Amino acid sequence: MNEVKSHLAAARGRLLQEISSLDDDVFNRAIEPDKWSIAQVCHHLWLTETLFRKAIMYGLKHKLLSPTERKNVDIVIDMSVKYEAPKVSQPDPGPFQVPQMVEQLNNSRIKLITLIDEIEDPSVLKEIAVNHPRFGDLPLDQWIELLYLHEQRHTEQIISLK
Repeated sequence: MNEVKSHLAAARGRLLQEISSLDDDVFNRAIEPDKWSIAQVCHHLWLTETLFRKAIMYGLKHKLLSPTERKNVDIVIDMSVKYEAPKVSQPDPGPFQVPQMVEQLNNSRIKLITLIDEIEDPSVLKEIAVNHPRFGDLPLDQWIELLYLHEQRHTEQIISLK
């Protein structure tokens, strides 16, 4: 679990490094119509982390033991493969402020790490699966892996938007 938390911390550190020095105008500026601003990308990441934490909590509570195939979640870092975010994780139009967004991201990460730390036997994360909108039934440990890979993808998007 320490390796997973290390990946989560590295992905979040890189994201915060990319956005922390932005002023609110740049943060909220959409480069093209119908494209997300950097702020909206961050709001999407916050929504996603919140939803993933809820999915993990749901799986742990209901103990949906399922011999589920491991999925190739690494595909999410391939920027040539496009996805449309599910409605539930699409960002608000904003505007957003950098300090408040950083605080939201920090708070959601604290909640996720607290949840991970409370799991007595982390091996159960490989045995419990919850349905993911893109990958179908996905073991909980892969939900966590997908979270930091997804964040890496969007950090690359933010770099290109800057």
